[in-house]
Amino acid sequence: MTVTIIYDNVAYTEGLRADWGFSCLVETDNVRILFDTGANGATLLYNMEKLNIYPSSIDKVFISHAHRDHTGGLNDFLEVNKRARVYLPSSIAKTYGLDRVVSVAGPIQIHEGVFSTGELKGIEQSLVVNTAKGLAVIAGCSHPGVSAILTAASRWGKAYALIGGLHGFREFELLRDLGLVCACHCTQFRSGIEKFCNEKYNSGGAGRTLQL
Repeated sequence: MTVTIIYDNVAYTEGLRADWGFSCLVETDNVRILFDTGANGATLLYNMEKLNIYPSSIDKVFISHAHRDHTGGLNDFLEVNKRARVYLPSSIAKTYGLDRVVSVAGPIQIHEGVFSTGELKGIEQSLVVNTAKGLAVIAGCSHPGVSAILTAASRWGKAYALIGGLHGFREFELLRDLGLVCACHCTQFRSGIEKFCNEKYNSGGAGRTLQL
């Protein structure tokens, strides 16, 4: 499994655009999933081009929650990809009115070895991917709380990695048993997370690639 950060508040790779928001490409052996779309479609598509990620190659789009910094690029992306199924939290699914939208309320499998936690606390879903090392959990902003997200993911096994925005999170002890933590986007207590996780910590940024 490979995770490539496309859109983030900072750029990890020179030449990519940084902007407030988040998006990443999740690749397994048999599916390519665009997780969130950042705030701006032009920035999303620009970074995808620079990273040699072809919009037409994306099989599924997974939107974590309704905030503009995660949905802003969706319409522009869908203009250049006419086939990807779009997994939206049930609270916003009707907003888009597309035949290819899948409304997600509770936990579901969206592909072999790939799951949604369901819309936790009515505000956000997270993506869970089964890897050889354990579960990789990808969160947009973690508004329901990291504890709730990891608990929801545990129905499919033991979490190995946590990647994405960790808004307001400082219950660092929850990270002790993880093998990889990559804090991105809206994470406020980044230095504390890095200190706690030590060598398990990975910085985010547009262009960063993680192999699991």
